[in-house]
Amino acid sequence: MSAVLQRDRVYDFLVPKVVEGLDLTHGTVLYMEGVSVSFDGFKAINELNFYVNSGELRCVIGPNGAGKTTMMDIITGKTRPDKGSVWFGRRMNLLRMSEPEIAQAGIGRKFQKPTVFEHHSVFENLEMSMSGPKGVWSTLTARLNTEQREKIDQVAETIGLTEHMQRRAGLLSHGQKQWLEIGMLLMQNPLMLLVDEPAAGMTHQEMDRTVELLSSLAGQHSVVVVEHDMDFVRALNSRVTVLHQGTVLAEGNMDQVQNDPKVIEVYLGE
Repeated sequence: MSAVLQRDRVYDFLVPKVVEGLDLTHGTVLYMEGVSVSFDGFKAINELNFYVNSGELRCVIGPNGAGKTTMMDIITGKTRPDKGSVWFGRRMNLLRMSEPEIAQAGIGRKFQKPTVFEHHSVFENLEMSMSGPKGVWSTLTARLNTEQREKIDQVAETIGLTEHMQRRAGLLSHGQKQWLEIGMLLMQNPLMLLVDEPAAGMTHQEMDRTVELLSSLAGQHSVVVVEHDMDFVRALNSRVTVLHQGTVLAEGNMDQVQNDPKVIEVYLGE
């Protein structure tokens, strides 16, 4: 993954698209304020306040049932909260937008289990994920221009799969599939990436390369990582938010949250 290490190089695709109506003048890309949602009487999110800065790498941790997945469901429009506000920048009200509209606005989500097109090559997976006209027919009949081919090559280099471009995605290792899916999101020039448990099932070497990849994306993108693996979170060396019972229990760097008595009691001290 040589390109990940070229910190001084800014690829064109790493510059997110300018979204009409998006206002980042205060440097904050995501605002969640007073957000609550209940399922069958269970309060999955409880008066949650959560903010992400533009270009920030943020880790979100917490025990099972803390609300991590529900929080991402709310951000992407899959779940509507009972109360509260969720804004992308200062002007885009995510609660008034559909899931496709939110994705189009520049929020990309990678689920824990890779969802790549296993019978297609790495190249074809990236090609089909390119922002632009969708649909099987338009994808099959479209001819790639030089700029589009360069974009695919650049993304493949960044995710470390240049040498596997013609390989069927189903033959990739688990870690390589995770990288490919991140690459598929990058093809759409997202402003913010939500990444769910990327380290799950990875070898130590794959985890190290994933740390490099996610760290390299921060700055041009805001990256929110939900993760259970504490060694992986520590390696990312970012601000950490601890969720518990649907609200923020603590925030800070890894050392600060690990030494927080409240966190030790409910989570890290188990």
